[in-house]
Parts: sequence; structure tokens; C-alpha cells
Amino acid sequence: MALTKTPVCDFGTKAKDFKLKSINNEMITLNDIKGQNATLIMFICNHCPYVKAIIKDLAKDCNDLKRDGINTVAIMSNDTKIYPEDSFYNMVQFAKENEFKEIDYLIDETQDIARKYGAVCTPDFFGYNKDLELQYRGRYKELKDLKPVNDNESDLKLAMKTIAKTNKGPIEQIPSMGCNIKWFK
Repeated sequence: MALTKTPVCDFGTKAKDFKLKSINNEMITLNDIKGQNATLIMFICNHCPYVKAIIKDLAKDCNDLKRDGINTVAIMSNDTKIYPEDSFYNMVQFAKENEFKEIDYLIDETQDIARKYGAVCTPDFFGYNKDLELQYRGRYKELKDLKPVNDNESDLKLAMKTIAKTNKGPIEQIPSMGCNIKWFK
């Protein structure tokens, strides 16, 4: 596992379209998941310790954000031959265990979408305004030894609520960090 940090937010970059299979065996597009006030696209996986450290709270936050007109999609782009823990079957189990009530979980079997977005790690968050312009590319919240430093609302939830209200993300953002995407060899 190589610790990787996300690049600085490139404000205004438009979301890239996609058509990926969900854990419910439906083909989902960007238009299908676009939120009324904002859209969160995140790249995660099942095995990453950084994702595991936050996933229960992250799922709860995403369920809460739905009430603010913010839709969320999670995309898994890792090479499942090398990392079978991230298989489609295990994605279904992971979503159930972590109560993905308002999160569509999609598989990026070709890794084309991760490349289009420039995703580098899990978790990697892309927060878009209602016009699908990038406004957030930061962390979920501060962690130390894979444990939250405080019980405050997450940086991600606060940023997404701000985007939903103002169409703009916070100017200062702390990069997300996690395991690098497991690219095909």
C-alpha cells in the first residue's frame, strides 16, 4: 500500500460522464445521480484501511446529505484480480455492512472513469455544485493513526453543505489521503 495524497482542487472542472454497473446490476450514469443542489463522487474500495476507518461515518453523512439535495455515488476502480477483496460480490457485501442507503456503489471495471477523473487514491472525493463544477477535493476529516481526531462534523460534510447553499466550495482544503488506486499492470 502506497500512501497517496490528492492534488489541489481544480475549481470549476466539469464532472465527466460515465455509465457504470451498480451493485444492483443497473447501469448508472452521471445524469442519473446528479443532485438537485450538489453531487459527491467518491472513489473508494473495500479493503483500504483509510476507507475502513471512515466508512460508517461517511455512509451516515451521505445519507444525511441526501436531505439537502446532495446525491452521492461511490466508484470502485481497483484491479480485482490482484485485490479480490474489492470484487463485485464483496462490494455488495461491503455496501450492506456499511448501510449504503443513499449511495450508489459502482464498479469501474476498465478503470477508464478513474483515469478521466484523475483519481489517485481511496478515498478520493470530488464535490460538485449543482452545475457539476468541481468545488471540493479534500479529506473526509482529520485522522491520527486511522482514528478521528475529534467528533466534529466532517470537513467533507461541511464542504458539501456549503456547496449546496452557495454553489462554491471552501477555498482552503486539506488533501485526502489513502491507498493508491490499484491500476492494472
